This record gives sequence, C-alpha cells and structure tokens, in this order.
Amino acid sequence: GCFECCIKCLGGIPYASLIATILLYAGVALFCGCGHEALSGTVNILQTYFEMTRTAGDVIDVFTMIDIFKYVIYGVAAAFFVYGILLMVEGFFTTGAIKDLYGDFKITTCGRCVSAWFIMLTYIFMLAWLGVTAFTSLPVYMYFNLWTICRNATVVDGANLCLDLRQYGIVTIAEEKKVCTTSESFIKMCDSNELNMTFHLFIVALAGAGAAVIAMVHYLMVLSANWAYVKDACRMQKYEDIKSKEEQELHDIHSTRSKERLNAYT
Repeated sequence: GCFECCIKCLGGIPYASLIATILLYAGVALFCGCGHEALSGTVNILQTYFEMTRTAGDVIDVFTMIDIFKYVIYGVAAAFFVYGILLMVEGFFTTGAIKDLYGDFKITTCGRCVSAWFIMLTYIFMLAWLGVTAFTSLPVYMYFNLWTICRNATVVDGANLCLDLRQYGIVTIAEEKKVCTTSESFIKMCDSNELNMTFHLFIVALAGAGAAVIAMVHYLMVLSANWAYVKDACRMQKYEDIKSKEEQELHDIHSTRSKERLNAYT
C-alpha cells in the first residue's frame, strides 16, 4: 500500500511545470543577485575612476537611477517567487483534474478561466522579460567596450584611447566624464579586479534574464496544453453525463413498459 501510494503521488506531480519553475527560479536568482552586485560595482567604478559624485537635491542622476533599478530587482525577485508558486499550484490542480477525469473530480468553468488568465499573464511576463533581456545587454555592451579598450591599450603602445560617458547618456553633454589610456586612473581601473568582476556579473545577469524568458516560453506551452486537456476533459464529462442520462431514461421507460404489460396481463 505504501508503494502504491508513492507511485500515485509521483504520478500526480506536474513535471513540466516543475522544470519550468526550477528554470524560472534559477534565472530570476541569477538576474537579481548578479544584477544587484553588478550595479553596486558600477557605482564604485563611477565614483573611484570617473570621479563622479551624487547630485544633491531631487535631481535624478545615474546614481538615483541605479538605486531605482535595485528596488526594481527586489520587487522582481519577490513577485516571481510568488508567481512560480502559483503556476506550480495550477499545474498540480490541472494534473489532478486530468488524472481524475473519470472519478469524482469535477472540472468547473472557473478552472478553465483561471488557466486562460495564467496564459495571458505569462505571455505578458514573457514580453516583459524580453525587454529586460534587451535592456541588460546594454551594460554588457558598455563594459565590453571598456574591456576592449583596456586590452588594446596593452597591445598598442602609445595609443590614446578614451571612453566618454556622454556617448552612453550616463551624464549630460555639458559634463565631461571620460578616462583615457594615458591617465593613471584608467591604468588602475584596467588592473583592478572590480572591472572584470562587474563585467562578468552583468554577463551572468543577462544569462539569467534569458533563462527566465525560456522559462516563460516553457510555461506558455505547459499552460496551453493543460488548457486544451481541460477543455477536452470538460467535453468528455458532458458526453458521459448526457450518455448516463439517456441510459437512465431508457431504463426508466423500459421499467415503466414492463410494469404496464404486467398490469395488463394480470
């Protein structure tokens, strides 16, 4: 009995939803954790090597934007932790509905509406994660340019290569915040582990965002398949109910006629 119970429990696990949930949690964890540390490293690089300071007052500068991005990361981590649990619960209920199609479990219209709502919400989140992935590629591109300048500075002797933050919109046109290969701060920045670590953290964060997109696509396939299965199950239940009702009516008619014949004979 214990073995059969374990087999029954294992058979009711929605493995497709479980894989998608693990992939979603892994992607969100990589994006949020590495993204947060990469933003902190970016603040240190801007303050140490580009000699940038926070603007006093309510002016929105690059440091304020980085703080906003950090709070967004906190919200994303909490929201998708809850959303992953909800999708797993939906997967368990849908799997139970399919497994118990011929049992006492009844699939309601509300269940189908919930599945359709999750499909629409997951599609919106997939588009949002596509935007996040595209946005995360921007700092990767910027750090790749900086890393390339550091590498070329050691290969080409006497080359005066500069990185101007105005090209990326980090500072206004009136401010001149740039470092060149001839400056001491640039040499220290290229030799420090902070630049290399921040660059690789952004790459891992980009990979995490890509994993979240794949998880959303996986969820869409799972939810669409479950919705189709539930819809077919509802049709099957209606057919079984109609068939049972007709058989009961035929049985009642046959019983009534038999009684009438017996009464007539007597």
